[in-house]
Formats: sequence, structure tokens, C-alpha cells
Amino acid sequence: MSLTTRLTPSLTADAEHDDIIYPDTIPFLLVHLACFAAFWSGVTLEAVVLCIALYVSRMFVVTAGYHRYFSHRSFKTSRVFQFILGFLAQTSAQRGILWWAAKHRHHHRHSDTELDVHSPRHKGFWYSHVGWIFTPRHDMADYSTIPDLVKYPELRWLDRNKYTPAALLALVCFLWMGWPGLVVGFFWSTVLLYHGSFMINSLAHVFGKQRYVTGDDSRNNWFLAIFTLGEGWHNNHHAYQRSTRQGFRWYEFDGTFYCLKLLSWFHIVWDLGEPPKELVRNEQKLGQAVIEKVALQLAHTFPLERIAAQVRDAWANRPAFAELRERVAAGQARAEHALHELHLPHVPTLDELRERFRASFGGTTPSREEIITRARELIVQAIGQQLFTQPTLQAV
Repeated sequence: MSLTTRLTPSLTADAEHDDIIYPDTIPFLLVHLACFAAFWSGVTLEAVVLCIALYVSRMFVVTAGYHRYFSHRSFKTSRVFQFILGFLAQTSAQRGILWWAAKHRHHHRHSDTELDVHSPRHKGFWYSHVGWIFTPRHDMADYSTIPDLVKYPELRWLDRNKYTPAALLALVCFLWMGWPGLVVGFFWSTVLLYHGSFMINSLAHVFGKQRYVTGDDSRNNWFLAIFTLGEGWHNNHHAYQRSTRQGFRWYEFDGTFYCLKLLSWFHIVWDLGEPPKELVRNEQKLGQAVIEKVALQLAHTFPLERIAAQVRDAWANRPAFAELRERVAAGQARAEHALHELHLPHVPTLDELRERFRASFGGTTPSREEIITRARELIVQAIGQQLFTQPTLQAV
């Protein structure tokens, strides 16, 4: 893949069939419509308390189970509690644990790129919030990315019976409190849980602060953190996924971590992941993959084609430029190396890149100069490829 292709958004990924699978949306819509049955069933105090209790308890098993354990393995537990955690997580009716974990690991590998399954940057708010779940190419998941989970037959059984735990919970609510228990207790809490969870995919990549440079749009949002039991510290999480605790500072509320810490005292869970102190203080250098990703993003904030056109106009009729084109065409020099022999006043300077970095990325990092230097190299490479590549004949 050429550098210009890497720096220029491609429509091929989005050209695949992205129509909503309408039959699959029907149960989802029916769950929402069922909430209006409260006009018929009535709303009792007991049912409201049940709704709140189910929302909080299931938010915990979603964040601790689906996310921090199955997706990131940020702590350890027994095989028995692993199954219990998976079963309880699936009472949320958010599909199977294997599907959920595979999709989430894919999200982290490609966060806020065109390959991300739910990036607001590329697909907009509503698609990232809920629409992606019902598109054909996301109906299946790549289970080869979760070999640590698929080896357990009981987890494969749970994944195949993705809505059985939710149906059983709905039945219990009905048998316990009648129609108010089903409508208010189960359906209201399920819809609230849906959108509370989904807001991390959408809002937490749009609104909030970026303490760390992560190469994506993840943000810390204290408001989301309150009603998602700590998931709102999303930039923290993207900075160090192995951490069980997502609220890195003492004042960052993380209800899920507090519950897991309590469970660790009884040895139900153990080996809770902790972020390195250097990372929490923002003193740890970034990995090379993140540096490359951020440098690509920084380079792409400049109009590369227009810069290349300006350089071409300034140098097209100069003998030095013609000679360099011949050398590159003959394979005697690489395009980016040839450009260093020219004086290029139109190419962004390191100081301009530093200013753009400050404007584009909210967090700070000890790797800033590495990112800026690499970004200028990428800009020069991209311009060189456009300037020195011989034009091809176009079909008439």
C-alpha cells in the first residue's frame, strides 16, 4: 500500500454492503416499544426499584464481564465464576460474550480508523451508537481473535444461546411482580442499559478531555463515568487497556473497579491489572505502533495534494527537478530522498507541525518530538510519491 493511500481516506471499506439488517432490528425496536406498555401495566414503586437495581447490577456485569474480563482479560477468576459472569452479562441482551469480545478487540486494534466497527469520526453518531450492530458485515465476528475464550465449550454454548439468559430474567421479573415487573423492571432497565453502554462507543469518542495521546478520539467524560460505573474514563482505558481500574486518579469514580476490588478480598477474582505509575503521570513513551498512527494522523491534517502541486509549479521548469525525476524513474534514488536535494518552502516545517500537534491532540506525551519528526518524514514521502511517479495513461 502506498503512503498516499494510507494518508488518504478510502471509500472501499464503506462500499461494502452496509444496509441495516431490518429483520434483526425488529426485536430491538420491540424492546423499546414494550416500555410504553407501562401506560397499561401501571408503574409501581417496587417495579421502579427493580428497574434501578437491574440497571446497576447489569451495568456492572456488562462492564466487568463483557468488557474488562472477556474483552481485555484485565483480571483473573475461576472457570465457574467466568461462566457466571458471562451468563449474567448476557442478561443485558447485548448478544453473546464471544461476539462482544471479538468485536471489541477489533475496535481497539483499529480504533477510529476506517476499519473500526463503530467510529463516530467515520460513520457519524447514530451509526457508532447503535446502527453498526445491525449491519450485515458485523453480524458475524472473527472468533480467531479470541482463542483464549473459544476453548471453553460452556462459553461457546452461552454465545450460541445469546438471548436465553435475558429471556429467563424477563420471566423471573414477570413471575415476581407481574406486568409492572416485566415492563418497568425488565424492559425499562434493558433500554437504559442499552444506551448507557452504547454511549461509550459514541459520546465517549466525541465529548470529553484527552489526557493521553492514544492515536484515536477516546475521551474522559466524568458524566458518562457516573452512570456507566467508570467506563466514561475512556481515554484512560485506551491509554492502558490491561488496567482493571479505568479511573486512574483517586477522584475518578469507577464503581466497577470498586466492586471487583471487593470481590478480590474474597478471592473470587484476583490479579487485578494496574496502570504503570509512569503512564498515569504521562511520563511513559508511546509504543512505535501508536507513534506511527498519530504521525499519520498529524501528516494527514495538511493538504498534501495541494502542497505537492505547489512544489511542482515552483520546480517544474528547473533542470534540477527534471534530473531528479529521471533518477527516481530509473530507480537510482527514492522519491523522499530526492526531495531532500530540493529547497521546499511549501512543505510544513517542524515548528508548524508542533503547532498543529498542539491544536489536534489534547493530551501530552514524551513522544511528541518523535511523532512530529515522523510526521514530516511521512509528508515528504507522500509528496515525493506524487511528484516523482510517472503519470499513467487513462482509458478513454
